Amino acid sequence: MPRTVDLEVQRERRGAFLDVAQRLIVSKGYEQMSIQNVLDDLQASRGALYYYFDSKQALLDGVVERFADDAMATIAPILADPTLPALTKLERALSGIARFKAEQKELVVAILEVWNSDGNALVRDRVRRLTAKRMLPILTLVIRQGVEEGLIGSIDPEETARSILYLMQGYQELASEQFLGRQAGTLSFEEVLKSNRAATEAFERVLGIPPRSVTLADEATLRFWFG
Repeated sequence: MPRTVDLEVQRERRGAFLDVAQRLIVSKGYEQMSIQNVLDDLQASRGALYYYFDSKQALLDGVVERFADDAMATIAPILADPTLPALTKLERALSGIARFKAEQKELVVAILEVWNSDGNALVRDRVRRLTAKRMLPILTLVIRQGVEEGLIGSIDPEETARSILYLMQGYQELASEQFLGRQAGTLSFEEVLKSNRAATEAFERVLGIPPRSVTLADEATLRFWFG
């Protein structure tokens, strides 16, 4: 029993460091946040923090990973629903993630600022790897179900899922650039819509499904981020 209690205390303590780091990333920006800011907020020692995180970068990784885990948790019931056909699962899962990001917009924007910084190629690579780790198994299962239903044409669901994942990551990178472009007033909303249509068409072709079978992002979602 004591060991179980200790583990729970450790989880809570680690979560407290992440809570503070997340709040500071949103309010100050990652580049301006310091380890000392986190320690001062919690009145904790450097050794206490380093027990869980060995660097400022590790704190950011922890915040991003927790965000990804929470996003996956929101769509888990959709993926586990045996009554839903594969394409419905896929569309609802993508829209569920979009809603979750919208609810956490301040954090998403703060992470995008880190992502787009010239000196943070390592951050971009880690986020890509984290996305792949979370999404590839999910996409594989959904595509395999779609093949069994006769809706998706694929001889290798995992490789098809990998191709879809690369498309999604590429579109996500483009979307982050377009977000900055819209903020700067150098990009029209019509260009955003055009890119979304092109990404959706490529998505459908890789899956071997008819045009307009899925919606990657509806116009309301696009206007929320780019309007």
